Amino acid sequence: MGVDIRRFRLPILLLASSLAGIVTAMAGPVAFIGLAVPHLARLSLGTSDNRVLLPGACLFGASITSLCDLIARMWLTPVELPLSAITAFFGAPIVIGLLLKKGMKS
Repeated sequence: MGVDIRRFRLPILLLASSLAGIVTAMAGPVAFIGLAVPHLARLSLGTSDNRVLLPGACLFGASITSLCDLIARMWLTPVELPLSAITAFFGAPIVIGLLLKKGMKS
């Protein structure tokens, strides 16, 4: 398309990394939902078709966030846990597992 990939690869990688860091800093560990859910939806639905994956990821994200909120509110009944703690508890192992799986393929 007329774009020199070698020249734009590093700036695009830096921009994407910076944006992911900013989103995580602003949203906190709740961003683990945004990182893990699309991969879970793709693996669960068995497709990479965006017409199926986008609504599926939205439903998975809403369901997992609602489940984490329910756990945060009801686990220690008189005390409410922070939602970010529960989402990090579920999201971090998923992201780490995906990174390790990706590392094994390389």
